[in-house]
Amino acid sequence: MKNTSGNTILITGSSAGIGFEMAKLLSAKGNHIIMTGRDKERLMKAASGLTNITAIQCDIRKEKDMDELVARIEKEFPQMNILINNAGRAIAYPLLEEGINAYEKAKDEMQTNYFAVIRLIEKLLPQLKKQPESAIVNVSSVVAFVPGRIATYSATKAALHNYTQSLRMQLAEVTDNVKVFELMPPLVNTELSKDIGGANGIHPSVVAEALWQGLENDTYEIHAGMTADFYKLYLSSPEAALQKMFASRAPIK
Repeated sequence: MKNTSGNTILITGSSAGIGFEMAKLLSAKGNHIIMTGRDKERLMKAASGLTNITAIQCDIRKEKDMDELVARIEKEFPQMNILINNAGRAIAYPLLEEGINAYEKAKDEMQTNYFAVIRLIEKLLPQLKKQPESAIVNVSSVVAFVPGRIATYSATKAALHNYTQSLRMQLAEVTDNVKVFELMPPLVNTELSKDIGGANGIHPSVVAEALWQGLENDTYEIHAGMTADFYKLYLSSPEAALQKMFASRAPIK
């Protein structure tokens, strides 16, 4: 992007983890950040330590919450020009165990990681298209390329990856002022990943820095950390990449 400061940026799911680190970094770079999160108390606590922040409680899975968020942005922040879809849901469970209710878990993940993203983009795209320069950032994952043991989470990120590519191509046909980025982290040490060995992952600030570099350099598919190596292996041998992914994580019990 030409301008990486002076923007108004909406970051969903930004009360902790990757979203919080993005809010922290991007606000320090001279941008105004609209932070959202489901838990109001945690969101306000996170926002209190930052500057140039507006915090809005919102559960993006709920249409009413999203409608209220969009209405407030349209009224109070008509200059909002960057949307970062970061909110995510990951549920670790073994596929082979009876009675785990995989369908309901997958539906929960898909609602958060995919359907809510599409809904929010659809509602805010008219505003983004009016800006001199704007961007959409969808946070997917290395498992969009190579599925891990959290199978249904992996499927949601693969869906988001394909949607993001299509959105980028179709927007490029009609406008050059809305850029579409995809941030693809590897395993990150966050609350979201604690059940899948997240303590062994990279710090979320590393992912935030990768996003910053990607925005500055117009790198539309941002491979943070080891995602870059996995992507290269995937291109040369999808089977080898799959085997390495499964060997790198302990089985889910």
